[in-house]
Amino acid sequence: MTTIFADVRIFDGDRILDGLYDVVVDGSVIAAVEAAGTAPQKGATIIRGRGAVLLPGLIDAHVHLRGTGDLEELARWGVTTALDMGSWPTALIEELRRADSVGVRSTGAGAVGPGSLQAMIPGRPADSIVTKPEDGRRFVATRVAEGMDYIKVIVDPPGRGGPDQATVAAIVQAAHDTGRMVIAHASNTGAVATAQAAGVEVLTHAPLDAALDEAAVADVVRSHRTSVPTLVMMEGVAANAPVPGLDYRHARDSVAAMHRAGVPIVLGTDANQAPGVPANVPYGTSAHRELELLVQAGLTPAEALHAATGAAADRFGLPDRGRIAPGLRADLLLVDGDPMADITATRAILAVRLAGRADT
Repeated sequence: MTTIFADVRIFDGDRILDGLYDVVVDGSVIAAVEAAGTAPQKGATIIRGRGAVLLPGLIDAHVHLRGTGDLEELARWGVTTALDMGSWPTALIEELRRADSVGVRSTGAGAVGPGSLQAMIPGRPADSIVTKPEDGRRFVATRVAEGMDYIKVIVDPPGRGGPDQATVAAIVQAAHDTGRMVIAHASNTGAVATAQAAGVEVLTHAPLDAALDEAAVADVVRSHRTSVPTLVMMEGVAANAPVPGLDYRHARDSVAAMHRAGVPIVLGTDANQAPGVPANVPYGTSAHRELELLVQAGLTPAEALHAATGAAADRFGLPDRGRIAPGLRADLLLVDGDPMADITATRAILAVRLAGRADT
C-alpha cells in the first residue's frame, strides 16, 4: 500500500530542508522524497500536510519497559524506537521485540554493585550484582547469551556501593571483546570519572552534585563519548531529592558545557514506572519535555531534534531509521506548527507511522 505525505516541510534527521515535499511510503519503507506536487498520486492514500513538518519518528535512548502497553503510549507521542536500559526478565524483552509496534533494543538488567541503591530495586536479577572483575566478565557473557544489544553498568561514586574501577573496566573490556557498546549510568561527577577511566562509550544521566568541570568535558570530547543526559529524569530526581546539594542546574550546566565543546547529545528520558526509584517519568510525553529541556540547556531546536533522531541512530547502530530518505524505515511523525521556531510544536501531533503503519 502506498501513502503520500503531500506538501510537507521536512526535518530529515539532520536539518530542515528548504521548500515543500511529497514523501512516498511504500509498505514499511520510504520509497521517494520528491518536490511537492510531483509524486504520482493515483491509487495512493494522501495525507495533506499543508506545510506541516514531517520528522523521523523519535528515538528515546533511555527507557525502562514493563509491557506492550508502554510501547503503545510511546507510539501515541511519536516515539517509534525505544532503547530499553534495564528491564527484565529476558522473556519480557523477547515479547517487546516481537510486538508489532515500536522498535525495541535492550541492555537487559545492568550490572550493579551490592551496596548500590540500584541493587535494592525489587526483583533485580541476582546475576546482575557484581563484586569483582570475574563477576563482571560473567555478567557480560550472560547478557550476550541472552541476545542483548548493548551492555549497561550502573556506576556509583567511589565508596557508595557500586562496582569498583577494576570491575567496571573488566565489564567494558568483556563487552568490547563481543563487539558491544557500553552505557554507564553516571549521575554524579565521581561516577562519571570512574566510567570515563573504564572507557565506556555512552554516559547516561547528567550529574546533580556539581557541573562537569573543564577537564571532565575535555575527556568526554577526547574519547569521542556521547551523552544521554535524561534531563527530564534529573529534573524529577532533584525535585524529590532528600540529599542536600543535588541541584538540577548542575545537570543542565553540564549539558551546556558538553554541547559547547562538541560532545554528541542524544535524547533519552529514563521513562519508567518502577517502584523504589527517585522519580517516575511518563512514557512518550516525556520525550517532548526532554526536547524542551535540551533547548533550555543551549541546543537549538534543530540540534535537539537531531539528538532525538539522526544522532541517536548513529550512536546506537540503527542505520535503517532516524532520518527521512529513500530506503529507510517509514517511522514518521507529522506535527503542526514550526518546531524550528518553537520546540513545543512537536506536541501538536497530526500523524504517526510505525514502519509505514498508522499508530492506532
